[in-house]
Amino acid sequence: MVGLPDLLIAPFHHVREAELPEGHVIHRLAGAIEDAFAGEEVTVTSPQGRFAVEAAHLNGSRLRGAQAWGKHLLIDFAAEGAHLVHIHLGLIGRFTVGPITPVHGQVRLRIEDAVSSADLRGPQWCRLLSDEEWEAVLSTVGSDPIRPDADPEKAWRAIHRSTRAIGVLLMDQSITAGVGNIYRAEVLFRHRIDPMTPGNRLAHATWQAIWEDLVVLMRRGVATGRIDTVRPEHTPEAMGRPPRLDRHGGEVYVYRRDGQPCLVCGTTVRRTNLAGRHLFWCPRCQRRHR
Repeated sequence: MVGLPDLLIAPFHHVREAELPEGHVIHRLAGAIEDAFAGEEVTVTSPQGRFAVEAAHLNGSRLRGAQAWGKHLLIDFAAEGAHLVHIHLGLIGRFTVGPITPVHGQVRLRIEDAVSSADLRGPQWCRLLSDEEWEAVLSTVGSDPIRPDADPEKAWRAIHRSTRAIGVLLMDQSITAGVGNIYRAEVLFRHRIDPMTPGNRLAHATWQAIWEDLVVLMRRGVATGRIDTVRPEHTPEAMGRPPRLDRHGGEVYVYRRDGQPCLVCGTTVRRTNLAGRHLFWCPRCQRRHR
C-alpha cells in the first residue's frame, strides 16, 4: 500500500508534450484508495452531476477494494448489479486522496467517509460496469509488468509477429499495459536497442531481458512514486553532476534530455516523433538495427 497521508495522482505536463500517467501512478492510486476506504461503507456522490445516477446506485455501499491494470483503475463496491467503477485518467484527469475537505471545482466522483475523501476530476472515462463488461475491457488490455499475474509470453507473441518498431509496440496498451513514454525510452536505452527495430527482429532473450527490467523499474516506481532508471554509476552523486530538474522527477538516461550529452557515451541525445509521440534515444548507444 502507498501509506501516504495525502496522495495526488495526476498526469504531469510539460511545454513540449502532455503525457498520460504511467502505470505505476495508477497502481499507487489503487493502493491509496484501498488504504483510505477498503472495507468501509462510503458516501458516493457526483458534485458535478455527470455521474449522479451511478453515484446514487453506489452510495452507502461498502468499498471492497481497488486495483490497477495498466492505465486502467477499477474500484469495486458491494452493490447490487453493476458495481465496478472503471476510470481512465487520460491526459487531464486527476484523482486526489487525502483528509476530508470541502468540494472544489468540477468533481466528477467523490468517495468519502468520516475521515477521508477522494475526488476525481476531468477523467477520460468514469463509468459503472458489470463483471461481464469489465472482462470485455480486460480482453483488450495487455500484460502489466507490475501485476504478479502478468503473462510476458502473451506480449511476446504479439511483438514477435509484428513488423512495427519496438518503440511503437512497447507503447501499445494492448501489448504492454502501463508502459508509457518514459519507461519506453528508458528501457530501450538500458538494453541498447534502437527504437526502430521491428518487433519480429527482436530475439526472445532480448524481450525477456526487457520485460524483467520493466518489472523492476515499474515496481520501484510504485514504491517510490518517481521514475529512476539510471544505474548506480550514473547517479548525480557518482558522476558529480547536478540532479535532474523535471516535474516528472527521477533520474533518467534519455527521456526529455534531447540536446544534452548521453550520460554513458557523451553523444547528444536526440528526439523525434514516432507514432505521434516524442521519442528520445542516443544514436551511439542505440545503434540502428541492420
